[in-house]
Amino acid sequence: MPPASCSTSTIGPPFRSVEAIAASVRPRHAYIGGMSGYGPFDGFTIAAIAVAVILSALVSLIGTSARKRSVALGEAKAEDLAEMTGITDPKQLLVAFGPPDMGRVWRTVTLMDVRKARQPQGWLMSSDLVDYGCAGVAVLAFFVSHPLVYGALLFALCLQIGGWIVSTRLPK
Repeated sequence: MPPASCSTSTIGPPFRSVEAIAASVRPRHAYIGGMSGYGPFDGFTIAAIAVAVILSALVSLIGTSARKRSVALGEAKAEDLAEMTGITDPKQLLVAFGPPDMGRVWRTVTLMDVRKARQPQGWLMSSDLVDYGCAGVAVLAFFVSHPLVYGALLFALCLQIGGWIVSTRLPK
């Protein structure tokens, strides 16, 4: 039997029975539910954002480890130092690390030197802490359904997108 509804009054809202009100309330789940299609934070949207953040962080971690390896082996090029420090001006790289040798490679630069010269753009592009934090928030979003987690996931997405945008300004 369908829920009862009566609209005998012309003044005010129509009367709704308890069954009609209970039928209109959608149950909430503590996990990423199915594709509901309601609002900006349905299950599919959250899962897609989380997967995108995890993949972006993974790619960034792989690139950062390759750059760290080249610095540790004494084969740091201008592209490596620019990405790890966030210094986009080649003249500023010369000020921070001195001139390169004849092969356009900085052999005396260490990871500690890179860390000392790091700017905020460098943290966005090549910080392991930022990438691990973003990936952790994305994994947490699969298990916890809370508005604060959604906000943290959006912040992690903005950090990852910001890192990719800043990396387009690196010298070639």
